[in-house]
Amino acid sequence: MDSAAHSTRVSEHIGMRIDAAGGSISFAEFMHEALYAPGLGYYAAGTKKFGEAGDFVTAPEVSSVFGRVLARQIAELNGSASANNVMEIGAGSGKLAVDMLLALQQLDALPDSYQILEVSADLQQRQQEKLQSEVPHLFDRIHWLSGMPAAFSGVIVANEVLDALPVERFVRRAEGAMQLRVGRSDAGFSTQEAKATRRLDDSIAGIEADLGHTLADGYVSDVCLAAQGWIDEVAACLDTGAILLFDYGVSRREYYAVDRSDGWLRCHFRHHAHNDPLINVGIQDITAWVDFSAIAAAAVANDLDILGFQTQSQFLLSGGLQTEMEQFAALPPVEQMKLTSEIKTLTLPGEMGENFKCMGLARGDIATPTAFQFTDRTKTL
Repeated sequence: MDSAAHSTRVSEHIGMRIDAAGGSISFAEFMHEALYAPGLGYYAAGTKKFGEAGDFVTAPEVSSVFGRVLARQIAELNGSASANNVMEIGAGSGKLAVDMLLALQQLDALPDSYQILEVSADLQQRQQEKLQSEVPHLFDRIHWLSGMPAAFSGVIVANEVLDALPVERFVRRAEGAMQLRVGRSDAGFSTQEAKATRRLDDSIAGIEADLGHTLADGYVSDVCLAAQGWIDEVAACLDTGAILLFDYGVSRREYYAVDRSDGWLRCHFRHHAHNDPLINVGIQDITAWVDFSAIAAAAVANDLDILGFQTQSQFLLSGGLQTEMEQFAALPPVEQMKLTSEIKTLTLPGEMGENFKCMGLARGDIATPTAFQFTDRTKTL
């Protein structure tokens, strides 16, 4: 696929949406179209997104250790749930599903059903091909869903899903909060300001109430209004079991800290991270860090229990990383070096270890898994 030509088609599509809306659309709508427009958006088109040949690397792509440790926690959680099922939301390349299924098989804890909820037809096809190729003996346990099931019991996993939900962008002015919108310009797209919608204004007022002060004049940030609805939907389908959320994010006080007056929006294009979402439209990823305080509030509002909140490093170290490393000394030196590099990427503060967090949610009489029993940052939320 010619990237430049594809980006032009996506830009033309969004331009028509802008014209139809009278000259501008909300940033959330722009982000949604850039990522999810049928047949055009970044996640809906056929470009390679994950790994060295894509635009970014996720924890499962770094090392199978991530999926194996996660499988240990799933085995524990399903042991206390009323059903032995797994649902992965947004399964990416399918790598995490492969790693977890093989690890669960070794643990004699294979789920009765492994369900994958994937909105991208292109990614769904790639997942099917990978899983059919790498775990053919387990393929009959795997089922793809087009939407959230009416009822589910077991463990739900979402790795780097929340950060891809469209966000609203805003700027605080002395006279009130302003919504940042996207309009056309000679160069392509430009940012415009308009009075914030009632829902956005109420959300910003809630943030300022939590912070205990009004954001400064000119303060720019983002807020994911879609997160509440996403948690509502996931919680509504969960009868008994747990939800494990992995993403880069921080608490609300960190998210809207005085020195973060440019928000948490990030774009990824061929392993280059930057903060201009109005370029490379349709061929770059657009994400925003997660306000985990908002996720916790949404979970509590849905009568979910919070099992724990911690860094990815803490989750891996407490959840069985040491056990996974027991055969390290028997590996050839080249494999030792490779695994050491992978573990550093997953756990070091300057890599994924500190920026990525894990939050566990539950409904029913679910025992806290080992990974959350030693460290917990829930009070920081």
